[in-house]
Amino acid sequence: MKKKYIVTLTEVERQMLQATLSRGKAAARKLMHARILLKADTSAVGAAWSDDAIAQGLEVGRATVERVRREFVEEGFDAALERRKPRRQYERALDGDGEAHLVALACQKAPEGRSRWTLRLLADRMVQLEYVEQVSYQTVRRTLKKTNLSLG
Repeated sequence: MKKKYIVTLTEVERQMLQATLSRGKAAARKLMHARILLKADTSAVGAAWSDDAIAQGLEVGRATVERVRREFVEEGFDAALERRKPRRQYERALDGDGEAHLVALACQKAPEGRSRWTLRLLADRMVQLEYVEQVSYQTVRRTLKKTNLSLG
């Protein structure tokens, strides 16, 4: 089967990889990816091993070899060696207005029959007052901790 992602290293890239390996002072993942790139190199002085040979020789999965090849071709030399940052985005449960409402609520007198607010009570009241659709008591805790506001 013809390979979709062909690794062709420049002389500078090859020297950088060999220097990284000879130093030996890098993360194991980075060292393994450097070995994979050197073995997959199809340039005139490269080893040009097949994916199966690389996987067997370096004791990694074939999918790892394919992923390193793809990252090198699509994202570049550094991306193939370094860990990438997570691409997912988290939506904040409480924005600035929500935090302000929470702090104002926590500063108010506790509900009848209670001597103080609890995190769960605050979370429930935020939903009751329709400041948010839902909020965890842990989010309430983190927000109050961030604002140095204690319940007591």
